Amino acid sequence: MIRAFVLSVVCVALLSSCARDPEVYTLAAPNGELAFHISSDELGRVYYSVSDQGTPVINDSRLGFAFANTANFSDALSVVPGKSNSSDLLWEQPWGERRVVRDHHNEQNFTISDGNRELTLRVRVFDEGVGFRFEFPDNFKDGELLITDELTEFDIANPSDRTFWNPAYNKDRYEYEYFKTDVASVKSAHTPLTVLDSTDRYVTIHEASLIDYSSMVLRGTQSSVLKGELVTGYDGVRVRRSGAFETPWRTIQVTESATELLSSNLILNLNEPNKLGDVSWVKPGIYMGIWWGMHVGENSWATGDILGATTAEAKRYIDFISEHGLDGFLVEGWNIGWDGDWIANADLFSFTEAQPFFDLQAVAAYAQEKNVDLVLHNETSGGIKNYEDQMEDAYALYQELGVNHLKTGYVGFSNRYPRHDVHGSDNDNDQFLVYEWNHGQFMVNHYQKSIELAAKYKIGINMHEPIKPTGLRRTYPNFMTREGVRGQEYNAWSEGNQPAHTTILPFTRMMGGPLDFTPGVFDVTFKGMDVNERIRTTIAKQLALMVVLYSPLQMAADLPRNYAAKLDLFQFIKDVPADWEESLPLEGEIGEYVVYARQERGSNNWFIGGITNEDARSVTLDFSFLGEGAYTATVYRDGPEADWETNPYDAVIDTMTVTADSTLDVMMANGGGFAISLIKQ
Repeated sequence: MIRAFVLSVVCVALLSSCARDPEVYTLAAPNGELAFHISSDELGRVYYSVSDQGTPVINDSRLGFAFANTANFSDALSVVPGKSNSSDLLWEQPWGERRVVRDHHNEQNFTISDGNRELTLRVRVFDEGVGFRFEFPDNFKDGELLITDELTEFDIANPSDRTFWNPAYNKDRYEYEYFKTDVASVKSAHTPLTVLDSTDRYVTIHEASLIDYSSMVLRGTQSSVLKGELVTGYDGVRVRRSGAFETPWRTIQVTESATELLSSNLILNLNEPNKLGDVSWVKPGIYMGIWWGMHVGENSWATGDILGATTAEAKRYIDFISEHGLDGFLVEGWNIGWDGDWIANADLFSFTEAQPFFDLQAVAAYAQEKNVDLVLHNETSGGIKNYEDQMEDAYALYQELGVNHLKTGYVGFSNRYPRHDVHGSDNDNDQFLVYEWNHGQFMVNHYQKSIELAAKYKIGINMHEPIKPTGLRRTYPNFMTREGVRGQEYNAWSEGNQPAHTTILPFTRMMGGPLDFTPGVFDVTFKGMDVNERIRTTIAKQLALMVVLYSPLQMAADLPRNYAAKLDLFQFIKDVPADWEESLPLEGEIGEYVVYARQERGSNNWFIGGITNEDARSVTLDFSFLGEGAYTATVYRDGPEADWETNPYDAVIDTMTVTADSTLDVMMANGGGFAISLIKQ
């Protein structure tokens, strides 16, 4: 097989290797550095590759499909270039880590045909990455098309042992710490997966705009090749579609620095614009809730002596939140279904009826009186039919009560989500129970249904045990945030998260979108210093996470009494917003440390958060991003004796005046961090 790779010196080039067959076509980024190449071999197998300034990033990698009910689309294929265009526009997020987003890319369509059927490969190349998707026409196949495999591969050109990945197909969905291995050691991985390759480029593989399709995981091959693998349905079919449709975008972000990667808007830019119209009812904010007490064993979800969700306790929380100027109050355990083994209660939950110790109407009215947003919780335990049967009535009730935010939950084994709509024959009564993965097409469609129905009732969603984020918050701005990570709760009842965990998340999980990690816990040794069930950070790092781990619904997770005991540190949580005009990653390295500066939307105030892994380190902050004039900087940092393991509470608060000409050296302890508020004078 012979291939020629030619890097264009203009923004968009269609280059054919005239002297040899097959042809190679190239689409370059607006700055001419990153390039996507597509070709076919002598057997008609289609390959793509990606290069950066002439250096291979992704080697030749297969494209194609296998089907259950028609011939495969994998060999004897031809590639013909089609329409190309360029785009450079600005668009505004109603909320987000930055208000104004630039979408600057070159686009090229390619027709791929086997002589009888054809589809379109649409490619967009940005300065910091590539996205491509397949577009199936209505006449590709009569009736339903059953996809059993997508052949997309990612052959990492410069593999290294700095490959960060989260294992797929495990019991607890996405809730695992990340492995750091070589590419060949990847078994099956969720995306985003990030490689800091042997040329010191960051390469992140993910997908964008996941709608009515199965999630893509990456299957290792004990080589440099990662195979895209669609999550299977109960019957081995991975995707069922009829008529014309588009796959999600397959994305490869490539940057020479950590800050460039963390600044990328590629995933958002590959999603469709807002479909909901006026979304002024979507309100970001900082919330507290009846939640952490359950995880540390002080309260329970079930009724009994330590029930958390009582009317009196809810009002006590609302009073504290109102007094200190926070935005929202979450209550879990308010409804019928929590008694007994709640994980097995999938068909017993009511989403409209409160348990007898919680007066829903009274609490909702009290929250409105105190100007606090009530955030209700819908735990389904994976009971999809029970939830879908009640969703419309529940969401309508919440709207009547003035509830604008909802936390949904889907606790269950990742491959044990029951499905009741499968028929053994044409008889509607002939149904049998099957089970689906939480990230297969069936569940992707359920999650989407909940988002669209919630939008009808003007409710923003914080989804736990979710599908991974793929940028749909742009199209559906009420899809505000989600879990999909090994979050803070694991520190309460397991061996916990290692100090490096949160220094990996911005480069991996958060490349998809916002993260409800639930930071801000002050009592980091709630069961003592020498037990596994503790938080492996300093208290200053908990403040920093409020900035670093972006979520438009950001939880201050600790109990009111722990904040009341440290009001000087709590001041940062009272000051920090959850909606941003701009976000600037200042420096970092995956698994080591990261520092962010974020500007409050609608003001000139800035907030900085910096975190490190188990290693202490110093960073020098350059405040040149500030505007004109002076700022009052309040620095919350690790004290001289701070150490996550032996002295996590040693913290110092400094106040000073800074300008755009200022610099500041800040030391982070082992497992530590710092937070800074910069208030314009």
